[in-house]
Amino acid sequence: MTSREIILANLTHSSPDRCGLNFDRNRRDDFLGGGIGPSLTFKEKRWVEGEMEYYNDEWGNVWRRMREGCQSGEVFQPAIPDWSVLPNLKLPDYDDPRRYVEVRRRFAEPTDKFKMFFVPGWIFATSRYLRKMEIYFMDLIEYRDEIECLHEKVSDLLVRVIRLAAESGAEGIFYCEDLGVQDRLLMSPDMWRDVFRKHYLKLTGAAHENGLRVFMHSCGYNWLLVDDLIAAGIDCFQFDQPAAYDLPALVAKLREKKVALWSPIDIQKVLPTGDRALIESEAERMVRTFKGCLIMKNYPDLPGIGVKPEWDEWGYQAVLKATGVK
Repeated sequence: MTSREIILANLTHSSPDRCGLNFDRNRRDDFLGGGIGPSLTFKEKRWVEGEMEYYNDEWGNVWRRMREGCQSGEVFQPAIPDWSVLPNLKLPDYDDPRRYVEVRRRFAEPTDKFKMFFVPGWIFATSRYLRKMEIYFMDLIEYRDEIECLHEKVSDLLVRVIRLAAESGAEGIFYCEDLGVQDRLLMSPDMWRDVFRKHYLKLTGAAHENGLRVFMHSCGYNWLLVDDLIAAGIDCFQFDQPAAYDLPALVAKLREKKVALWSPIDIQKVLPTGDRALIESEAERMVRTFKGCLIMKNYPDLPGIGVKPEWDEWGYQAVLKATGVK
């Protein structure tokens, strides 16, 4: 089977020859990834103050991060400090066709890999940054009219991105939307259904109408929303913390609903231990447990989780061995 066929067979539970593989640093990778190119109207600014680095994004947020810490950091100054700004909020030019020239060229080249487009945001992930997390959660209750207006602006723009991704030759889209903490959701299932479900259906509907599979990343424990997310059109979950779940229950759910898992070895309870025997045994357990609906990957920000490259390599080699790939 080709790389593309391997990914599709795992997505559809169609007896793939092996699990999918998605590892960087010139290792085995069944994906050809791409995304939007640089903006013609936005120029990033970065500056350092003491131990902190600051930078702006295309929405107008200002971020800060520890210089020796994780890659992204957190929003320091949101683009919408108060709701009076919303009517005149300037949207990024994500829907400028000129930003898709390079990804269109990349996806047009001969390849047997699955072509994945990285969507620059999603409804909750983007909106919470624009107000800051702690303020945004209060907004969900106190300012529903403004929230609905904001969500419409964000989702309308992302629909245009999804259509341009399909026109560029993508076969799947990937987005990041962290909905959980270690042991629970960030919001109640009822609130998700009331506020967010319609936007998910709108976005995944646009993807499926254009022949795209939908891959969702979400950190934390999302169990109480798994059924809802599947019903909302998710084809594959990208969980970085599989050990947060009851793995037999999770795989049973995925097999029942014909949905796949895309995951590294757990980035909280396993990889950071530096315990080679544990890392290798968990790699083998993942491959064995989710056989037929699994894509294994590495975590791209090793310094952000306190993992040394050699620990990551132990996991990779164990995955290859368990998968039967030389």
